[in-house]
Amino acid sequence: MLQSFLGSDGRVRPILGSRTRLRPISTEVTAAAPLRVMTYNIHSCVGVDGRYDPGRIATVLQEIAADIACLQEVDARRGAEGQVDQWTYLGQATGCRVVPGLGIHGRRGRFGNAILTRFPVLDARSIDLTVASYEPRGAVDADLLVGDRVVRVIATHFGLRSAERRLQASRLMSVLGEATTAHRHRADAVLLMGDLNEWRGRSGAIRDFDRRLGPSAAERTFPSWMPVFALDRIYADGPGMLRDVCVYRSSLARLASDHLPLVGNLCWHGHEARHRERSRSSRRGAKVEQKLVILQKHQQPSPHRDAPLGG
Repeated sequence: MLQSFLGSDGRVRPILGSRTRLRPISTEVTAAAPLRVMTYNIHSCVGVDGRYDPGRIATVLQEIAADIACLQEVDARRGAEGQVDQWTYLGQATGCRVVPGLGIHGRRGRFGNAILTRFPVLDARSIDLTVASYEPRGAVDADLLVGDRVVRVIATHFGLRSAERRLQASRLMSVLGEATTAHRHRADAVLLMGDLNEWRGRSGAIRDFDRRLGPSAAERTFPSWMPVFALDRIYADGPGMLRDVCVYRSSLARLASDHLPLVGNLCWHGHEARHRERSRSSRRGAKVEQKLVILQKHQQPSPHRDAPLGG
């Protein structure tokens, strides 16, 4: 069973009595070690060979063993016999808590985003990014307890049209800029991950996120058999640095979906060291500036000495 689900009010609701065995959370990881994060468009578990096989996606996720994974095109719609609720299946296969985010919810079932994590989920919300006359789109926005830090994770999947993506980026930027309400936890760090469908480099929606969160690594993830476009992105904001961002290129990953997984490490100490270095540099710069001011004062000519002789 799922470890959690989103209720009609967009809040996360626990499901009791789950038999899924959660992966243990080690003190070392939660306290200091880097977090492995990833974003992956799983294409409804249909591979480039046209074969429906959730087991292949589950194996790729197990190989990467991310602490936080944002997935797109997770499918629980009723179709051919043998198809599974992919939120449930992938949660069980990885031993992770699952926070689903709906894009399409109809009589046939659900289709959308998901966050898989081995950390406790404090709260979650669904963000509607649907633009009129286009396919329903959304994001799932969750607060995770990582040691003594609250990490806000947003998983999203943007549309295929440039105007649509700009509006969706604007909506997410507004959400990021909203003041923390009484029922929410103040985030120590923010991760935004997903398939942004932006094939024009750093144009459009990418430009907006780069300005707000800093440039993201533009690693080519699509199509999986011969990657040309950097459609998938990972952004981090707050006391954490993204390092070692790379594309996972195993033979199975190239087959299991039309996208390749994008993986990175969120490091805490690197940011703290950078902050200390900046502080030291600022102090050194202030001391040098102070010395220059003193030196300039000593070098200024005396008005009496330079005055012309005579009356």
